[in-house]
Amino acid sequence: MWFLQPQPDHGVYTVFIELGDTKLELLNPMGDNSPIQNFLDKNKNGGMHHICIEVDNITEAMKDVKAKGIRLLSSEAKIGAHGKLVVFLHPKDCNGVLVELEEA
Repeated sequence: MWFLQPQPDHGVYTVFIELGDTKLELLNPMGDNSPIQNFLDKNKNGGMHHICIEVDNITEAMKDVKAKGIRLLSSEAKIGAHGKLVVFLHPKDCNGVLVELEEA
C-alpha cells in the first residue's frame, strides 16, 4: 500500500514503497521552488536524486565521515521526511552521488 504524502518543509510530495529491507522514496516537486524541481530542470528524463543509508547514531556517523574528508551539506542533522534525523553528504565527495544519512 502507498499514498502520496505532502512534505511542505522539504518542498516535495513523497510516496514510500517498502519491499522487505528496502524502502523506495518517490519524490514529486511541490511548486517551482522545490529542490526536486531544480533537479528535474537539470535532468529532463528524471533519475535518481539520492540514496539513503540508515545509521545507528547520526552524530557519530557525521564525525566519522568528516574524519574521512567527506563534506556535509549542513553542520547539523535535521528532521527528514520520516521524522528522523538526517544529513546529506556532498556529492563531489561520494563519486557524484548525493547521499543521505538517516538515524535509525
